[in-house]
Amino acid sequence: MPLIDLCVTKVDEISFKGALDRETVPNIWNKLTKWQPNLSQVKVDLAHVNRIDSAGLVLLLHLIEHAKNQNCHIMFTFVPDQLITLIQLSNVESLFADHINNAKVE
Repeated sequence: MPLIDLCVTKVDEISFKGALDRETVPNIWNKLTKWQPNLSQVKVDLAHVNRIDSAGLVLLLHLIEHAKNQNCHIMFTFVPDQLITLIQLSNVESLFADHINNAKVE
């Protein structure tokens, strides 16, 4: 079973590494439901996500909603092309529109 390393790297940043798929999502969600953000915005770094499926997409949508219920705004950075394609195919661009920042640091 593939593992994902969910690590909170800073107070205002979460970094995912590995796969966000149907095998890893239940364990990640259990951790995230206990997460209580106390900031108005948290960055979620997806640079090291190497695979994502529809379960991972739903996890990210639930993360947005969970944070919103805590008065926190989620901003995804370094969103993989695979996720962008999945968002488009799932017709949920409007749900992610205010949450994606793919500006590259040079």
